[in-house]
Amino acid sequence: MLDTARSLCVIGCGTMGEAIVGGLMRAGWLEPDRVVVTARRASVAERLHERLGVAATTDNLAACQGAQVVLVCLKPQRFAKILDNDAMREALAGKLLISIAAGVTLSSLAQWLPQTALIRAMPNTPCLIGEGMTVLGRRDAGPTAASDEQLALAKRIFDSVGVTAEVEPKLMDAVTSLNGSGPAFVYVMLEAMADGGVMMGLPRDVAVTIAAQVFRGAAGMVLDTDLHPAALKDQVTTPAGCTIAGILTMEDGRIRSVLARTIQEATKVAGSLG
Repeated sequence: MLDTARSLCVIGCGTMGEAIVGGLMRAGWLEPDRVVVTARRASVAERLHERLGVAATTDNLAACQGAQVVLVCLKPQRFAKILDNDAMREALAGKLLISIAAGVTLSSLAQWLPQTALIRAMPNTPCLIGEGMTVLGRRDAGPTAASDEQLALAKRIFDSVGVTAEVEPKLMDAVTSLNGSGPAFVYVMLEAMADGGVMMGLPRDVAVTIAAQVFRGAAGMVLDTDLHPAALKDQVTTPAGCTIAGILTMEDGRIRSVLARTIQEATKVAGSLG
């Protein structure tokens, strides 16, 4: 639990920040009086206070001074303005900072905050319903390397809204593409499958429900059985059947290459965001 020595500050508390704070409180891992959130506008801070029941302010520096763990949910282009100054360096010295920004590397953060333990995290929007995936990255050594205890704390924070994993920091741009952007790519595929159902006579709402449940069920099969997706595909694909006919049509459209290249291109853009 985040006790008095592990009070949490959420800088730039938008949709993802709200999801994380809400998840922590639902899990009983965080009391409202142990958290402070910030927003650019006073009206937004007031709404956050009303919705979450936590302290909310527009003063980022004061919020950081009173916390031991700082979760930064700012847009990448705002990081330097908020963090790269002597007052913030002093406020964050010896503390843990977790950044969820795409493209802002640990190297950049370390230049601004050389005495702060740093972790990069990339959650995705299903955190809003407690089904998120968050990937964490930290340096192995140096003054900004987070300890195993701090990594475990970060993992516990994001476990409250889904599942977590850890990768090397150099892989975080690929994580941003596959995990952060991934839900959008899935929605496009889901919509296309539903369109096919509509074309063949299904009502739109029925087609969307079927397609969505197919994605949920298929993902569950991969996670719960530990079988390779190709093996699960073969279980559905009977000789001379409709499934293999559909798969060959997908292959005619180079779907594997298109989806893989989608991740590749999104990764390139992620690397330029910081």
